[in-house]
Amino acid sequence: MSTVSAEIECRLAALQPVHLEVRNDSDRHRGHAGHDGTGESHFTVSIVSEAFAGKSRVQRQRAVYAALGDLMDRIHALAITAAAPGEPLPER
Repeated sequence: MSTVSAEIECRLAALQPVHLEVRNDSDRHRGHAGHDGTGESHFTVSIVSEAFAGKSRVQRQRAVYAALGDLMDRIHALAITAAAPGEPLPER
């Protein structure tokens, strides 16, 4: 696992997820804008947490960004799918 992936998982633990998947998509973006050559620029996060219950999609994304904090300075692109327990996780 890349260091950025591991840090994403560590920081999102603050949301107490019951499901968390972090996928590094950087290789799929080789040669595109934002691909910095480190192999740690593009990620997809799928997360299920009680913290998202009753929250809108935008509020859920803001919670993820807040948990990641300054780590976002090292990430060019982040795709987020977020759900509360019992909700279907949107396909990404």
